[in-house]
Amino acid sequence: MTRTPKLRRVRTDAALRPLRHRLADVEEIPFHAADGVRLGLTRVGTGSTDRPAVLLLHGHTASADMFLVPEIRNMVDVLVDNGYEPWLLDWRGSCRLPYNETGRRYTYDDVALHDIPAAVSYIRGRIGDRPLFAVAHCIGSIALSMSMTAGLVPGLAGVVSQGVFLTPRLPGRMSRRMTVAGELMKNRFDHIPVDFRKVGLWSKYTPLFALAARKAQCPDPTCQILHNSAWGMGISLFVHGNLSETTHDRLADLFGPAPLWILPHLRRMALAGSVVRWNDTDHRYGALPVNALDAAGRIDTRVLLLAGSENGLWQDSQKVCRDVLANRQPQLDVSYVEIPGYGHLDTFIGRGAALDVFGHIVDFLDKTRS
Repeated sequence: MTRTPKLRRVRTDAALRPLRHRLADVEEIPFHAADGVRLGLTRVGTGSTDRPAVLLLHGHTASADMFLVPEIRNMVDVLVDNGYEPWLLDWRGSCRLPYNETGRRYTYDDVALHDIPAAVSYIRGRIGDRPLFAVAHCIGSIALSMSMTAGLVPGLAGVVSQGVFLTPRLPGRMSRRMTVAGELMKNRFDHIPVDFRKVGLWSKYTPLFALAARKAQCPDPTCQILHNSAWGMGISLFVHGNLSETTHDRLADLFGPAPLWILPHLRRMALAGSVVRWNDTDHRYGALPVNALDAAGRIDTRVLLLAGSENGLWQDSQKVCRDVLANRQPQLDVSYVEIPGYGHLDTFIGRGAALDVFGHIVDFLDKTRS
């Protein structure tokens, strides 16, 4: 007798978990992607109507919270103090939304085609002819690069990309683990959680947390699975000493479960050494380039590539991207800055990021708007 597979519950109108911040004027906007999926869009009020706007895009399993960390001088604080109006998008990979665990499956094509262009269109409808910049982190940056090379978000005033842009380069051991883990765990696990308190000691995830704890110097299970393991991939996502104690204790709030069903798209990009489309035969995704690097000539704005010198996830992806674009698309205005002593996530949530990282971002925005 053939067992009928259980249908996956689809949620497209989920309520967002509240943002944690210390701001006086925050507008939460009811917002949906072009395909109807409920997302989150937040505008930070500044008391001014003539400031350039900045769209902030988080990484996968993170959320807009990573730009609002209240215990440090955060990215939103710095933007507001320097004359900008921040807009924060929680795209469908946000841990403020349930899609990584209980929503319908998606690929980064959906983010590039549906989420980011819809947010840009809405913001432009609100700000009129004011300049609109974008600051993107990790997978948010990969999806933005696909939107840009598809011509879906033309006319951005400038783009800051952190960690990775058009040329993703993952450590060899991580690529191998993604392949093996994807095959071995696909019938047992749907996602990998980060909060051990929610799953409990006797859950099916306990072996994953035990593996992440091997040779770990920090006793916190969430830190172990992020810093010591990166959801079981064997690399570190941040420099441990760069986090404040409060931020360290909030890691389970700042980052959520990693869905395993997204790994095939990520593996394809890693093998190609480029941002590539997943849906090759689905005409609904025809607006996206098959290979975003090959379509980089469509980029119509200045780009700043940022990376921590200790980025164990994307390694030298940004430096390689700068060099490749300088060779293949010399007409583009692309610059690269490496941040000494920083890894990946700590470039935004690190206690010293306002001094060591955000100044490079603001300098770029100021020079581009002038």
